[in-house]
Amino acid sequence: PSPRLLWLNQFVPLLLGIEAGLLAKTRGRVRGLYQLALARDLGLSLRQSPTVTRRLGPDGCWDNLSSPQVFTLSDSPSLLTTAQVNGGMDGVVLGLEVSDKSRRPLKLSNLLTEYYCHQLEGKGLDTAPRLISRRRRENFKRLGVPLLLTRQVVKSVQLQQSLTGQEVKEGMKEFVHMYMDCPPIVTRCMWGAKPYIGTPTNLALPLSFMFIHHTSTPSQPCLTFEQCSADMRSMQRFHQEDRGWDDIGYSFVAGSDGNIYEGRGWYWQGAHTLGYNSVGYGVSFIGDYSSVLPSQHAMELVRDQLASCAVGGGRLIPTFTLMGHRQVVNTACPGDALYSEIKTWKHFGVCRNFEVCVAVSNLTNCSQ
Repeated sequence: PSPRLLWLNQFVPLLLGIEAGLLAKTRGRVRGLYQLALARDLGLSLRQSPTVTRRLGPDGCWDNLSSPQVFTLSDSPSLLTTAQVNGGMDGVVLGLEVSDKSRRPLKLSNLLTEYYCHQLEGKGLDTAPRLISRRRRENFKRLGVPLLLTRQVVKSVQLQQSLTGQEVKEGMKEFVHMYMDCPPIVTRCMWGAKPYIGTPTNLALPLSFMFIHHTSTPSQPCLTFEQCSADMRSMQRFHQEDRGWDDIGYSFVAGSDGNIYEGRGWYWQGAHTLGYNSVGYGVSFIGDYSSVLPSQHAMELVRDQLASCAVGGGRLIPTFTLMGHRQVVNTACPGDALYSEIKTWKHFGVCRNFEVCVAVSNLTNCSQ
């Protein structure tokens, strides 16, 4: 789509939500908010034939990172693309915000500028305002939306007389997983990845392990999409050209800008933990964490959201083991400070005989 069409797809539900909020007579009670911003379009998307392979999404990529002109979807579109979902979530969040006249900005332009253009400072999202687009998913989730949105979608679908309540619930489960449980993941084309060299090896899912790394170089956390993308390209270039690998080694990389960056992703075997790449995902934090920690928000993205997304999507077993790189390879990675931190995380484990651990994990998974 052209930038103009993409703008319409994302901002029409946003503006409808804000308008409903401005017309509200009671704070927090906005008539028609969910229907206008999201429920109607979500209901239409769920009405599609069961034979349709995609009912939600996809996202896409711009043709140029520095001067974007054309946005191309990464796959055939559903009736509700990720851009429309983002606009709908923003419409709900901002519609509720402006329904409170005591907090209403003097100018709508000020609200939108702060929401979409806020510049992060040294500690990233840890010290950022609550009401910014990078917190979209957490703000939307904090509203306790799923049950209310499900009722609104059912109401919408009943008007259209097309789906049963059970079908709506199944569709809502997919929506919650994609846009509320999973973190925002910047795809390879969005950060400007070069192609994989050769043919990737596919992983046999679900996996049993998640290995935590730090990049060391780059040594500083990145606070903007532009800087994080540049760091991803730099690491990919180093891994491919200097180390002779087929691609960037990590499965995923966490920035301090509120995003997870796709490396080799869910399905391609990585080159992150020598000898164990086939049994686990390698997740790295951009920065050197020998003496300091990543931002709390970045750690939550990995510990809570990425891990939950992997389990919910059938990519990690529910009883997966989380380990630091240094536990299986002779290295200081992921740094003393970060390693001490992950030892307190749920799923952290010590494995003295890795082959036995893999076998036990697989057996545990089979018994569930």
